[in-house]
Amino acid sequence: MRGREAPARGNVITDWYNIPMAKGFVYLIAVMDWFSRRVLAWRMSITMEAYFCVEALQETIARHGRPEIFNTDQGVQFTSAGFLDELESRGIRVSMDDKGRFLDNIFIERLWRSLKYEAVFIKAYGSVAEARRGIGGWLSFYNEERLHQALGYRTPRAVFDGEAHEPVDNASALNGCGVGHRLVGTELKRKLAPCRIGSILG
Repeated sequence: MRGREAPARGNVITDWYNIPMAKGFVYLIAVMDWFSRRVLAWRMSITMEAYFCVEALQETIARHGRPEIFNTDQGVQFTSAGFLDELESRGIRVSMDDKGRFLDNIFIERLWRSLKYEAVFIKAYGSVAEARRGIGGWLSFYNEERLHQALGYRTPRAVFDGEAHEPVDNASALNGCGVGHRLVGTELKRKLAPCRIGSILG
């Protein structure tokens, strides 16, 4: 999203990830709110056709309203006529990552990294149904329970719903540091006290 220094409300990002299973792969797409990092919609498919990306886009709009900007990479699913027509018919501006613009999708890449090590690699799903249940459960945990350092030790759901009163430090998070780097002493202990090990993501 060239020209934007920090995540802003009304902007969403999307990407897909191939999930290895005991036999074969399934493909996962997620749509994420850029400001809060909440996963707004996701879909899984056994093929790389564009239809499941369109379905995730439609669910995002139906449940959360029309975003201002929809950011994707230049994969064939996101450059397909069906996907672009859906965006353009709703008046949503399309932003596609240029070469070297890896920061545009950095938050969703961190989502994939956490999903990979906390669910996919340790589960070795044996079927599509098992993968759908396991990944769905992990994404619910990510949205509803996982505390993020750069969100002031709040969940993506809390920030998205506007429950938080402290500013979000996504700009610092782009450089690898967040609110937690400024907390010291008893304040940091207070923030960490309710958290269980492994529940914090930068």
